[in-house]
Amino acid sequence: MKRPLLIGLLAVLAIISISCSSTASAQTSPDSASYIENKGSDTIVNLALAWAEKYQSDHANVRISVTGGGSGTGIAALLNGTVDIANASRQIKGEEVEEAKSKGINPVEHIIARDAIAVIVNPENPVSQLTLKQISDIYSGKITNWSEVGGEDRPVVKLSRETNSGTHVYFLETVLRLGSKEDKTLFSMDTLLLPSSEGIIAEVRQNPNAIGYDGLGYVPKDLKMIAIAEKDGGAYVLPSIETVNDLTYPIARDLYMYTNGEPAGIVKEYLDWILSPEAQEIVAELGFVPIK
Repeated sequence: MKRPLLIGLLAVLAIISISCSSTASAQTSPDSASYIENKGSDTIVNLALAWAEKYQSDHANVRISVTGGGSGTGIAALLNGTVDIANASRQIKGEEVEEAKSKGINPVEHIIARDAIAVIVNPENPVSQLTLKQISDIYSGKITNWSEVGGEDRPVVKLSRETNSGTHVYFLETVLRLGSKEDKTLFSMDTLLLPSSEGIIAEVRQNPNAIGYDGLGYVPKDLKMIAIAEKDGGAYVLPSIETVNDLTYPIARDLYMYTNGEPAGIVKEYLDWILSPEAQEIVAELGFVPIK
């Protein structure tokens, strides 16, 4: 065989070999159908991480990436088409739905757990109960000293999550505005906005004048939770799985995952598992409220 012909034949065989190798690699390595991108609510992130770890341990072919950043971040990623599942501790807003539709995105809501928002103070603070109205007045700046609600003569240091947080939005609408859509009350300008649940916990732990709020699953035992009455003369109730389920604790909410359209394939299988008794046991273990 002439040398040029031999070289040509070897080149053809090399191309065929590379092509077969690439095909085999694609068949044996995880493809996009076995990878789930999950982003959003910092309230949900620890729960989502626990779910992902458990699910991957039982499904070796599935990879789930979980990141936080806030409910707004997760929903924005859904609208931009960069996530499979967006986590949110609030419902998607009307304007977000409109933006989604303009981009050909169809947000579908999935309720995956429930949560209580605990109002927390330093254990040295003698105040142990407040009404919703008193909490609203504290955060809006009408009440500025603990002595006004039965405490010591100390200034109130108000802590909140940042505005991108779904917990911030929920607390604003449910507590500061007492559920009224016409109410335009805002957080007082001297409210300290912190980027994480851990930040609020750390500040309350070291500051006897501080008041903050956080998801029940994040509150450590060394901090004090406030018992809350929905109105004057009402019963003061501490947050717990039981008081959320019997509807006696007034600051409780659903937690959500959003997909673009009805889920299919591996995403549907994962969401179906999240609603299973096995996954909902993890919800309770982390201090949230199972939906089943």
